[in-house]
Amino acid sequence: MSPVAGYFSYAQQAAHYFDRPHDRALKAPLKSAAAWRGPELAAAGGWRTRLDDEQVAEIERALACARATGKPTGEMTAADFPLPFLSAEIARWRTEIVEGRGFQVVSGVPVERWSEPDAELFFWCLGLHLGRPGAQNPQGDLLGHVTDTGDDASDPFVRLYRTAADIAYHCDAADVVGLLCLRAAKRGGASRIASSVSVYNELLARRPDLVERLYEPFLLDVRNEDKSGALRYLPVPPCRFSAGRLRTFYHSDYFRSVHRHEDVAAFTDAERELLDLWEEIAASPEIYLDMELGPGDIQWLSNHTVVHARTQYEDHSEPERRRHLLRLWLSIE
Repeated sequence: MSPVAGYFSYAQQAAHYFDRPHDRALKAPLKSAAAWRGPELAAAGGWRTRLDDEQVAEIERALACARATGKPTGEMTAADFPLPFLSAEIARWRTEIVEGRGFQVVSGVPVERWSEPDAELFFWCLGLHLGRPGAQNPQGDLLGHVTDTGDDASDPFVRLYRTAADIAYHCDAADVVGLLCLRAAKRGGASRIASSVSVYNELLARRPDLVERLYEPFLLDVRNEDKSGALRYLPVPPCRFSAGRLRTFYHSDYFRSVHRHEDVAAFTDAERELLDLWEEIAASPEIYLDMELGPGDIQWLSNHTVVHARTQYEDHSEPERRRHLLRLWLSIE
C-alpha cells in the first residue's frame, strides 16, 4: 500500500488494520500484560505519565517550528516537529500500547494556553512520531472533533461521538486511537475501557463452546457510509490469534444493526448468546476501567487488545466551555 501524502486513506488504514495474522483458535487462557483487569490497574496505577517542564518546552519549540513551515496538516512530517529528547519517551509509549497493557495516558499538555489550531497541529504532529495517521471516514477527515453537535442520538445513522449519549463498546479500524482532551464535560463522559484479552479469557472459562464462533466472520453494518450504496456490510471475524497474540475487533452496535438489511439472516441463538455474554463480561466492574480525561490529557488505546466505550454526560451551557476532544487514528504495526 502506498500512503496518500504522509497518511493512510480510510480504505488503506482499514486494510492495514484488518490484515491480522491467524494460525488457530486460542483454547487456553492467554497470560500477558494485555490481560489486565480494571480494579487491579486502578489500584496499581502506573498507566498515567505526566510531561515535565522540559518536555513541554521541547513540544512548544517543535510547535513553533511546525507553524513556521507553513505546510498544511497532511503534508507535515515528523521532521517538521522535532522532538530529539522526547522521542525515547514516545518509543516507550508505543511499546506499552503494542506489546504491553495496550494503552497509555499522558497528562500535562498545556492546551489551556494554546489556540485550537495549535492544539490540532500539535496532536497531528505528535501522532507522526508514534505512527502513521489515517482518515477516520470515507470523506477523508483526518482529525476528529468529539463534541456534542446536537445530533439526535436515537437516529441509527448518527455517529454517537457527536452526541452526549452513552457509547457502547467498540474498536476503531486503526491500530491505535488517540484522544486529546481540550475541555471536559460538566459531569459524566468517563472513558470506559476493557481488555479484550481478559474478556476472552473469562468467556473461555464460562462458555468454551462459544469461543470458536469468534473466529468466523460476523457482518459489520457500514451504516450507509458508502454513499454509492454498493457496500452495505463487511464480513469481519472478531478474533485472530497468532504467535502468542490475540487481536480482537468488536463493535457491538454495528454487529447488531446489520440485521436491518433484508438479505441478512437473523442471529442464531448461539450467536446472540455469544454477543450478549461477551458484552456482559466487558460491562462487569471486575473487568473494566473507568477514567476521567481532563484538559491536557491524551489517551492512547490499542484497537487490537482494548475495547472502549463512553458514559453519558451533561455538558456546560456556555458554548466556550463545552466538552471537546480531538481524535487521531494511527497505524503502527
